Amino acid sequence: MRMKIALLFGALLLFVCTAMFAQDSAGDSKSKSGTRTITGCLSKGDSAKEFLLTGKDGSTWEVRSDAVPLTDHVGHTVEAIGVVKNATAHNLKEDAKGAASDAHMKKESAEHGHMTITDVKMVSDSCQK
Repeated sequence: MRMKIALLFGALLLFVCTAMFAQDSAGDSKSKSGTRTITGCLSKGDSAKEFLLTGKDGSTWEVRSDAVPLTDHVGHTVEAIGVVKNATAHNLKEDAKGAASDAHMKKESAEHGHMTITDVKMVSDSCQK
């Protein structure tokens, strides 16, 4: 009898946790998406094909592109559309940072990731500081 009650309680707990997680995921579709649109300043990265996009929201993205000539936009404010590299792992990392921030364990929770740019539009020919 105790075993049945324990199994029932465990199943109920699993159902509630799954429902809460699904509700959280549905409410935050932008941050869970594999494709992002970031507006910010594009600068040169560490290697020839690597660039750094610093978003207006404080996020930083190491970006690359074989489809878009990013070199032409270095020093410009751009709107970049791209695919987040390892989106699932990235989202788990950002969720953990958010939870730590909510618990006052970290002072800064700015997003950082890697992205492959598929399209870019110039917003301004300079970066505002």
